[in-house]
Amino acid sequence: MMEDVMEKRMLGRTGMNVTVLGFGAAEIGYQGVDEATVGRLLSEALDAGLNVVDTAECYANSEEMIGKTASHRRDDFFLFTKCGHTGSSFGMSDWDPKMLGLSIDRSLQRLKTDRVDLLQLHSCSEEMLKQGDVIEVVKRAQEAGKTRFIGYSGDSHAAKYAIQCKAFDTLQTSVSVADQEALDLTLEPALEHEMGVIAKRPVANATWKEKDGPANEYHRAYWERLRKLDYDFLKKPLAEAIGVALRFTLTCPAVCTAIVGTTKPGRWKENAAMVGAMSSQEFNLLRTRWEEVAEKDWVGQT
Repeated sequence: MMEDVMEKRMLGRTGMNVTVLGFGAAEIGYQGVDEATVGRLLSEALDAGLNVVDTAECYANSEEMIGKTASHRRDDFFLFTKCGHTGSSFGMSDWDPKMLGLSIDRSLQRLKTDRVDLLQLHSCSEEMLKQGDVIEVVKRAQEAGKTRFIGYSGDSHAAKYAIQCKAFDTLQTSVSVADQEALDLTLEPALEHEMGVIAKRPVANATWKEKDGPANEYHRAYWERLRKLDYDFLKKPLAEAIGVALRFTLTCPAVCTAIVGTTKPGRWKENAAMVGAMSSQEFNLLRTRWEEVAEKDWVGQT
């Protein structure tokens, strides 16, 4: 059972003791996974001991699927969601404060709960953060008891500002063998501010498995970077290579949990078997290769 071996880490000052693997729910929404399969995926993950489920209002019907299939087990896991990017469904701009307030309430309805454990602003710009209105929206949601904690999900200098402004309890950011800007820019400051760090895309979507590159243009930047990085471990069998990539991310300073998505039942036990310690020598080799090859525009992928 995963619960016997799955390491837990304290998510910064939130005090939430989270498993190092979390369930990323983007795929179940974007890939149109049916309700029965979603129910099986979540049940297997929770039964195995995983205690983080991360979604967002813009992940198609992801929130609704979680509400339908896992709300009866609400006390078994920490529920994270994000707000932003769905203004069009309300006839408003993405970061209109009124829209954000409406979408937060809609998320709770979809998730069939009166509160989430973490509500995150979803990759809004540094400029928008500095205006302050969007931060006030999530703060008011917290004061109203709609969320226990608030966070920022994003990358690069916007993420750096989110740390510096001291408004947030957590940072969700891209960290992987193909996306290491955070190691130089935000992870150490987040640790200093006692913010819990959630790693998104922790295995770079395993894009190296696609010989001619992924059909999804959103993932292609990682595929192109990995071709240039040409890590030795990428030549290993896929499961073994994914294990190396995952362990790298979990070895990065400040990372508390890595959000991994899947649409395939049974995958959680396979993922759990990949979790473990990476030697400092192996970690440093991957970091050194990045520092030798990475180009200036290889910033965090939002």
